[in-house]
Parts: sequence; C-alpha cells; structure tokens
Amino acid sequence: MQQKNKYKKIEPASGAIIMAGGIFLIGTVQAFPVLDIQFGKFLAFLVLIAWIIIYKSLSVQFFHRDFLIPFIKHPVNSFAIGTWIAGVSVLCNVFVKYFPTIILITQAMAILNTFLWLFFLFTCFYNFRRLFFENQNYPVHGVILLSTVGTQSIILLLNNVFFQFPTYFSEAIIVLGFMFYLAGIILIGNRYVRQHNWTLINDWSNTNCIIHGALSITGLAIVTTNTFTPAFITVFWVIVFLLLIVIEAIEVVRAIKRIKNYGWNIGLFQYNVSQWSRNFTFGMFYTFSLVMHLNPYYPIPEKLYNFQHAFMIFWAWVVLSALIIQIGIYIKSQIETHTRTKEGNISHTSAS
Repeated sequence: MQQKNKYKKIEPASGAIIMAGGIFLIGTVQAFPVLDIQFGKFLAFLVLIAWIIIYKSLSVQFFHRDFLIPFIKHPVNSFAIGTWIAGVSVLCNVFVKYFPTIILITQAMAILNTFLWLFFLFTCFYNFRRLFFENQNYPVHGVILLSTVGTQSIILLLNNVFFQFPTYFSEAIIVLGFMFYLAGIILIGNRYVRQHNWTLINDWSNTNCIIHGALSITGLAIVTTNTFTPAFITVFWVIVFLLLIVIEAIEVVRAIKRIKNYGWNIGLFQYNVSQWSRNFTFGMFYTFSLVMHLNPYYPIPEKLYNFQHAFMIFWAWVVLSALIIQIGIYIKSQIETHTRTKEGNISHTSAS
C-alpha cells in the first residue's frame, strides 16, 4: 500500500503556472522591449525549467491509479486537465517565438498534446453530462471553463506550430470550445442562483476570472486563424472587455471584504495555485487585443482602435505587476513551508 502512494503529490492545476508565464512572453512582454529583446530567451528558459519540474511530477502522479481514477471521476476538479494542455500549448508557442530552430521538438510536443486533448474531450463530455443530469447541485466554479481554454489552445497550437489549417476545421474547434463555454456558464450561473446562502468572501472562486479569460482565448483563436467576420470580432472584443471589468470589479470588492475579515496576509497574500489563473486571463486578454489590433484582416472603427491602443499601454503594466506580485506570493509560501518543515524537524528531534 505504501508503494502505491510513494510519489510527490502536486496540485493538478499547477499547469496554470506555465500558462501564466508563457502567455506573458507571447504577448505582454512586447510592451517592454528591454525584457523582450535582452531577457526574452532567458525568461523563456526559466519557463521551460519550471515546465520540466511541474510536468515531471504531474506525469508521475497521472499514472497512479490512486490519483487518476478518483481525479477523472471528480465532476469539477477533472477539468484541471485543461491547464496541462494549455500549459504545453503556450510553451510550444514560446518555443516558436524564442527557439525556432527546435521546431521538430516543438511539433512532437504539439502532437502529444493533441492526443492528451482528445483524452480531455472524453472527460469533458463525461463530466458535463454528470453535472447536468446527476450532480445539478454540485458547487461548480470557473475551473470547468478550462474545457474551453484547453480546446482553443489546441487550435492555436496547431496553426502556429504546423500550418494554417482549413477555415472550416478551425471554426469547428472554436465553436466546440464556445459550446463548452456556454455549458460551463449555465452551470456556474445555476450554482449561484440555486445556492442562496453563498458569500462573496468564501464562495467566489479565483478561477471565476476564467469567465472572461476563456472568451479571450476564444477571441485569440479567431483572430489568429482569420475566422468569423470583422463585425463579429469587434462586438466580441467589446463583450469580453465589459466582462473583464465586471468580473474584476467583483474581485476587488471580494479582496476588500477578505482583508476586513482575515487581514492582509490571509485575506490577500495566502498562496493558492488557482491564483495563477488570474495572471493567465490578464495576459490572454492583452494578447487577444494585440493580435486583433495588428491583424489587417480585422479592420475596426478608429475610435475603438485608439481606445485599444491606449488601454493596452495601461493593461501591460497591470499584467506585469500582477505577475510580479503572484511570483512574490509563491516565493513567500515556499519560504513559510520550508520554515515550518524545519521547525517541525527540530521539534521532532528534540522530542526524540
């Protein structure tokens, strides 16, 4: 029995760390030329090292029955597989940008990631069916929208790493991802409507920022593959922008309430792996806006064009600041964990 569990356990959603760091290097870093030109390859290498460490542990954990079967059967947590897929997709796009000479390795990773996505599709259909027909009262949250994120990341990956796929193929994958999004939004809305005693402090999840993040990656998939019309994507961008404002306003109110109830440390600076989803969604909206802004296939009204330009200057600093703060929170948690472990060992030695 001990042999079965003899491996270092890791949060299944840890792929979000790679998503957050990678999307910064794909998009937002372009607003900071010094970081991009002088340190871009070095930062990309750090993301690669982090990916190796995280995915090594995830891979070992994945092949243990005591983890895999209960994980896949969990109606909500199983959607965290989307972070594994999106993490690899983002990393491959980082490779395309900074290490184009290793394209064969990148393509091999893309193929393996596509097979993982096909497995993920099976778990998505299986658990969406359960949530709609068997577990209607389950407290779902934004993690189920990783079904959209993982799916759209695949079409971005295939188009960037291989070649421009036929429009109908790209549209089909994008529409599938959007259908997952609608299903997820219905379930999240149902959870908060039916559960009358929920509170913003304790029942609003960090992952709910994926409500706008999943649409941002959908928009990025559209403007990368040149699918749908300029009028559609113009309206779509405005909707995503408004959702971002609404969701993040809720997050600000939640943060204020948590500080009042728990203080700054526990209320705001206590590490949780789900916090990386916010960094990813912030960076994804910037990247969506940037690619749309630069793509001549999508002409937009001049006023909106100028607004996007001004907003991206501001938003780039928000993305960078949020990423630095999150890295700081992570380092703080590692120091605290190390300190507690050391103190525990000293206490155990003294007691012996």
